[in-house]
Amino acid sequence: MNVIVCMKQVPDTETLIKIKPDGSGIVTDDIKYVMNPYCEFAVEEALKIKEKFGGQAILVTMGGQKAVEALRTGLAMGADRSIHLNDPAFEGADGFATAKALAEAIKKEPFDLILCGKQAVDDDMAQVGPSLAELLNLPHITLITKLEISPDKKKAKVEREIEGGKEVIEVSLPAVFTCQKGLNEPRYASLPGIMKAKKKEVKPINVAALGLTADQVGAAGSKTKILKYIPPPSRPPGKVVSGEVADAAKNLVKLLREEAKIV
Repeated sequence: MNVIVCMKQVPDTETLIKIKPDGSGIVTDDIKYVMNPYCEFAVEEALKIKEKFGGQAILVTMGGQKAVEALRTGLAMGADRSIHLNDPAFEGADGFATAKALAEAIKKEPFDLILCGKQAVDDDMAQVGPSLAELLNLPHITLITKLEISPDKKKAKVEREIEGGKEVIEVSLPAVFTCQKGLNEPRYASLPGIMKAKKKEVKPINVAALGLTADQVGAAGSKTKILKYIPPPSRPPGKVVSGEVADAAKNLVKLLREEAKIV
């Protein structure tokens, strides 16, 4: 089975994010970038499917030259090859414009299913997977925590968590699934895997190769626009209530009532 994995490179979750003075974006100097954590689950699941059924795990991402680092990480984990949508015209894309470009690239590849992370931790939009399915006219199921492929490879049964229980869904393939924590435990890249990844294909594709024009992708082709970035308001320092338990409890209630005004 050929599995397409749509992945994204994002700032490391431990990186200190600073907003530009004019609010137009974040300060990118000295930021460490990594593969989106939810995309790691998608890559791992693709590798498990490949190990069971054969075929290829193919990575697809959109971004600048730096995004190759994330592709190399997936290739080191065991993916077979990758496709890199790299063109200045792609810059500023929202979820829809990103999905449109990815869809055109995927149409040129033979595939049996598509896996994505449930969302990217930088913008938290969670739109690319469902939008991609719509553009490719495929069924999709989001937030999966279990994926089973039928022996004939024509259907998949998935589970996802809902309030108070689990939902079990069966769907015909090909289909699009978005992955989250609980689906699997992503493997670490081995040293041999890292060395092999250096020789695996990273195929660059620009707008023209997709058969699209610049006004269909990137900021020009987006349906939404970010007007301004604003950091969250600073929090006042906390207070420690000390003393005997009875006195401390009284003081705490007084602070909650008179200062915090929540009781």
